Amino acid sequence: MAAEAELTPTGYIQHHLKNLTFQVQEGSFWTLHVDTLVTALLMGLLMVFAFWMATRRPTAGVPGKWQAFVEICLEFVDQQAKDTYHGSSKLVTPIAITLFFWILMMNLLKMIPADFIALPLEALGVHYWKPVPTADVNATLGMSISVFFLMLFFALRAKGLGGFTKEFLTAPFGKWMLPFNLILNIVEWLSKPISLAMRLFGNMFGGEIVFLLIWVLGGASIIGALAGGLFGLGWMLFHLLVIPLQAFIFMMLSIVYLSLSEDAH
Repeated sequence: MAAEAELTPTGYIQHHLKNLTFQVQEGSFWTLHVDTLVTALLMGLLMVFAFWMATRRPTAGVPGKWQAFVEICLEFVDQQAKDTYHGSSKLVTPIAITLFFWILMMNLLKMIPADFIALPLEALGVHYWKPVPTADVNATLGMSISVFFLMLFFALRAKGLGGFTKEFLTAPFGKWMLPFNLILNIVEWLSKPISLAMRLFGNMFGGEIVFLLIWVLGGASIIGALAGGLFGLGWMLFHLLVIPLQAFIFMMLSIVYLSLSEDAH
């Protein structure tokens, strides 16, 4: 860790909130957040591996503990998707499963203290590594933009290009209010992915800052360490609810938006 980051609490927090970046060309607009990409990919692979371990030797009788747990989780998400989505697409449940468990895996990294990841990487010469991908707005926007394109796909499949265009220009005020309809529908469609991304990012980023503040408090003195440990435990227990809840909200809103995109106005 850089020396200036160790001297002040502000420097320490800023250090842990900085991404490891890579620019294809110096001064280019396109900057890759390497830590977000790598960590998100690893969590996705870990999710797939966990599901594969549960299904590689399934038993029809009494399932093993891991198989039973995975089946309960998948049935829960499948039921939520069926209750929320009123169309006939078979893609909705796989989309819901992917979103919920992938976001959940990324959110769970918040339970690992930042230094437990940063210090070993520092020894390897990696000076910056933001461990929680969902605390990076680029990751949450990437997922919400994917949901946005899925909304377009579902709408076009259900209504056709002509029906979608007609509805976009004439709903909800009729064809004589076309400019107002256009503005309203553009705002409505763009606000959905933006709100999805910002809700998840805001909760995860804010929680990360609070964890770092508590960690800084704990290093001030013995009393600070005791207070930091107490507050840290309380905040961690609170996040045991926040972490799955944010994944669930992102998944449910995505399904609602997919369902609404097929409905006629």
